Amino acid sequence: MKKLLFFLIPCAMLTWASCSKNSDSSVNAGGNATMSVYLVDGPASFDKVYLDVQSVQVKASTDASENDWQSLNIGRKGVYNLLDFKNGLDTLLGTIVLPAGRISQIRLVLGTNNSVVIGGVLFPLTTPSAQQSGLKLNINADLTAGVDYRLWIDFDAARSIVQTGAGTYILKPVIRTFTQAESGAIKGAVLPLDAKAWVYAIANVSDTISSTPADPTTGAYMLRGIPAATYKVAFHATSGVYKDTTVTNVIVITGAATTIGTITLK
Repeated sequence: MKKLLFFLIPCAMLTWASCSKNSDSSVNAGGNATMSVYLVDGPASFDKVYLDVQSVQVKASTDASENDWQSLNIGRKGVYNLLDFKNGLDTLLGTIVLPAGRISQIRLVLGTNNSVVIGGVLFPLTTPSAQQSGLKLNINADLTAGVDYRLWIDFDAARSIVQTGAGTYILKPVIRTFTQAESGAIKGAVLPLDAKAWVYAIANVSDTISSTPADPTTGAYMLRGIPAATYKVAFHATSGVYKDTTVTNVIVITGAATTIGTITLK
């Protein structure tokens, strides 16, 4: 099977600050740690984005060779719709038990059955010919024996799919990674539903850190992987004549979800 290789935006350097202790005495005695990898998606205006996940691998060393790659135990190989995993939803790709110590990279290996649905029409997603063996993320983490680690792979579907002049589409993934230990979240709801609102977490006056559309049936939203800091949260109506609203001084704490009450656009 042909495999695909992608390189990431430079935000995947991770620090494991705090994780849960594993109570399995056999794991502790063997000097091992457990790592779980989850898939989550950023918002996009497509009907569906299908990604063919075949393998997730961890490089359990820091050398520059192609040795020491170990495969996670994948729960389900095959096609995932990325748009199923937004607004706080995710899916567990797999887990692995590794010896305590330094790991340097993780690699997501894709098959060739990748596609996007736009206006009810399915288009294959092609990839540049240079991208052939797996999607590499630099994590550079120190694993401690008896600790469970969680890592999220966050696709930006809107920026990862590029339309060509010929009307075809190319998959050029833009991805970030985050851990529960190094980030927080913002959640809440925005009404009325017919405003079709988008929500933005903004830092430093104009830096958009994360954004998402509110759920069309409930108005709920969740912005995940937000570094600890103080933000303003902007609510923008994409339909109707509703006025935009901004909430200031929203404090995000590592490892917690900050809740904003229901915002009603007028």
